Amino acid sequence: MGSGTFGIDPDTIESICSQIKEIKELGLEIGIVVGGGNIFRGLHASEKGMDRVTADNMGMLATVINSLAMMNTLEGMGIYTRVMSAVKIEAFAEPYIRRRAVRHMEKGRLVILAAGTGNPYFSTDTAASLRAMELGAELLIKATNVDGVYSADPRTHPDAEFYPRLTYMDVLTKELKVIDSTAISLLKDNEIPVRVIDLNKPGNLKRVVLGQQVGTLIS
Repeated sequence: MGSGTFGIDPDTIESICSQIKEIKELGLEIGIVVGGGNIFRGLHASEKGMDRVTADNMGMLATVINSLAMMNTLEGMGIYTRVMSAVKIEAFAEPYIRRRAVRHMEKGRLVILAAGTGNPYFSTDTAASLRAMELGAELLIKATNVDGVYSADPRTHPDAEFYPRLTYMDVLTKELKVIDSTAISLLKDNEIPVRVIDLNKPGNLKRVVLGQQVGTLIS
């Protein structure tokens, strides 16, 4: 959204994709799970009376829109990209098939994973955790708009404590909202570490890949 309240800001997409290009050029195999909250949030709509399944289906479609926007920008930067959707929408995206996604990554293509898990009631965090497990990720990076995990929202609680490192159980027992409990449980069971970073700070993705201390490490 950039500084807006809705939709897609071209400058923000450009900034995000420039960071992705930086790490792709290091030779990494990358899969990206995209959310859709800048367009439509299923959970918020259901809280206002919309049927939850319908609302979540609409949210999945919003992630496809964002994925296509990201694909367009990345390919303009010379990055070969494939959008793969968990729901069938073959006029716009390939169906998500794990072995095909792995093959694309092995061939140097960047894979954008749209439509979450393809099921209602599951968050983007859970979709990212599931895809990380399926694709054999060494690290899951949660790129957000806060520079790590705090004891409370630092924007409304200036005295909130910053956590440079947490265990999976810390996130669950402290009821930290940075990643939902289903996602954290999946990551814990499969020992996939997570780094939570601020995507708005240029160069942060590259710093993570180069092993620098950025944001919060959950492991």
